[in-house]
Amino acid sequence: MAKKKAAASKSSSKALKKAKAAQKIERKEQKTVKKSKGKGKDADDDDDDLEGILEKMRREWEEAHTVTEELVEGPPSRRANATLTACPNGNHLWCIGGEFFSDDGKAYFYNDVFRYSPEKDEWRKFVSPTCPGPRSAHAVVATPSGGGKIFLFGGEFSSLHQNTFHHYRDFWVFDITTHSWDRIDTKVRPSARSGHRMAFFKHYIVLFGGFYDPGITTRYLNDLWVFDTQEYNWRQIEFRETDNRPSPRSGFSFLPSPDGILLHGGYCKEYSKGKRPVGVMLEDTWFLKHVFLLPFLSPLPFLISNASLTIPPATESTTGKSKSSAPTLTAKWERRKRPSYAPPVRSGCTMTLWSAKSTGILFGGVTDEDRHEETLESVFWNDLYGYQIPGKGRWVSMALKRPKKKGGQKKKKAVPVPQQTYNRDEDESDQDPDDDADENEERGLASPALVKPVKKAEAPPPPPEELEIDPDDPNLTVPLPRYNTMLAVLRNTLYIYGGIFEKGSREYTLDDFHSLQLDKMERYVCLKESGVTIAEGEESSSDEDDDDDDDDDDDDDEDEDEDRNVEDEEGEDEGMDAQQENAQAEVDVVEQTQDEKDELRNKATAFMGVAKDATRTAEDIISTPLPGETLAMFYARSREHWSGKAHGSSDNRGKQLRRDGFALAEERYASYKPILEEVEKILAEAGLDEEEMRRGAAAGPLSPAASGQSRNRR
Repeated sequence: MAKKKAAASKSSSKALKKAKAAQKIERKEQKTVKKSKGKGKDADDDDDDLEGILEKMRREWEEAHTVTEELVEGPPSRRANATLTACPNGNHLWCIGGEFFSDDGKAYFYNDVFRYSPEKDEWRKFVSPTCPGPRSAHAVVATPSGGGKIFLFGGEFSSLHQNTFHHYRDFWVFDITTHSWDRIDTKVRPSARSGHRMAFFKHYIVLFGGFYDPGITTRYLNDLWVFDTQEYNWRQIEFRETDNRPSPRSGFSFLPSPDGILLHGGYCKEYSKGKRPVGVMLEDTWFLKHVFLLPFLSPLPFLISNASLTIPPATESTTGKSKSSAPTLTAKWERRKRPSYAPPVRSGCTMTLWSAKSTGILFGGVTDEDRHEETLESVFWNDLYGYQIPGKGRWVSMALKRPKKKGGQKKKKAVPVPQQTYNRDEDESDQDPDDDADENEERGLASPALVKPVKKAEAPPPPPEELEIDPDDPNLTVPLPRYNTMLAVLRNTLYIYGGIFEKGSREYTLDDFHSLQLDKMERYVCLKESGVTIAEGEESSSDEDDDDDDDDDDDDDEDEDEDRNVEDEEGEDEGMDAQQENAQAEVDVVEQTQDEKDELRNKATAFMGVAKDATRTAEDIISTPLPGETLAMFYARSREHWSGKAHGSSDNRGKQLRRDGFALAEERYASYKPILEEVEKILAEAGLDEEEMRRGAAAGPLSPAASGQSRNRR
């Protein structure tokens, strides 16, 4: 019995253990199910969050790339240094960016995009949140790939009052089909610049030249860069010092052809020690040849032969994939001889390509003649030329064809379209009808009206009564003379928009819009008249206004002028003595706090920006001392100004009047001295030594019109 009971108890305990084990397993399974359910819920929440994040990203991208299209009245607002580009896949023109300087000296920069449709004669504006910043003097090039794209590089921007300047080095692409911008960021790219040019050759974008202006001197460039639109990378083509190539420049013509790229003309400045910078108009012509050779491997980074440079193909280290079989790109510059017939040298006349005829079209421009250190005579053109790129290149004059007269009608004499020539101090014209017409006729070329001005004694104008206006004369439709005009050829039609015209020291930004059928050459069609009024006989120089004020007191000043002739040397000695006394009085310098130093640095930076303002009055320029300028130099430059000021506020004459004028100049110089010293520190930090500062001060602040230092001449 006892054994049976023990066996029963063991079996019951085993059953109990099994039941407990089963319950334990069941509890574990329940926990596992709960955990799995919880995880599934969390996963669903994560999926919901991920979808929300993706949706948010999609909305943000759409907002950043949403393009607003607006129908506008007429061409863009008045502006200069914008780009006008023919659409590579369609019948449209694209205008991008630009700048405008108002009469009150404020600078406005634009980043808007306009499209012109000739068939409808309508302009549309496209605005996108993602786009390049406001700029001017940038370069664009259009390509037909992917439905049409416009690539943009570089340009410049300044603050409203031109206190700060900035050059861009960003690279953008505009999709013509979607009207949206995308930025292309590459590790290797050209340096920041303006006034450069780009051309599209095969599948490469070729960039050359330009300038960089850090605020001290303008540095011109002649480097050559190539962007591969298939690999999306930049490469610079290096040349040896002995290789033949164009000199540094900006504002030149850069036109592609099936065999290479044509470069013509441009502008730069020459800096000579002890002299003011002198603008140089270039008229040389170069042709850049690109040749694709068989692939090869070279242990040298570059292979140079026959004045050309060979760039090896991109390697695996630069592109991430093997390119050992890619062709090698070579570049070679060839200088073309100047033909016997060519337009007069000029600047501000970048050619546009008439691709149907492989011809560059040149319109307008300006010719500057330095006759005196403070006088610049400028000739503004409105003639039209073509440069035939194939072969050795050839210039042709593109004159309008006169309509045929019906039989029996007497022909009327046409009134020539005058070129505008102005002496910027006297605002007078020295030009007359051109003396090259006979030479053009001998070559069998049409001669535009007034190709080159000559002296009145050489070709006196006919009496007014001999001229009779012919209403059918096509020359009456020729646009006004101008430079920095925006040109584009769409199919066989040339379009001309805006440009700059100067009279005296006044600068006019034009906004008229014209077209001309190049295959017919009958007459210009004005699509939009200019709203700018150029007053005849306008005198806009403040110096001349001051002279008028002085003329009112001619009787009182005659005795003073006689005294001045006798006492010039004595006055200068007194000025030098006063300068030395003033210098002795300023030996003790008060220690400045950090806040005062920062404030002074800000004032000096602002002063440097204002000093570059092209719209300053002549009185402000002459009465403001320059960095590196001593009191004696300042007074010698502005003596007449301060004598006039003293004459208006005092009854003194002769020697005493000159003393009063010197006291005013001394007071003005003392007020600017702390700022000038800080500016000199900034210039020294930028690398200018004392001699360069003195040289800049000795050159004096000439007005933009008188010195050729207009920012549009860069």
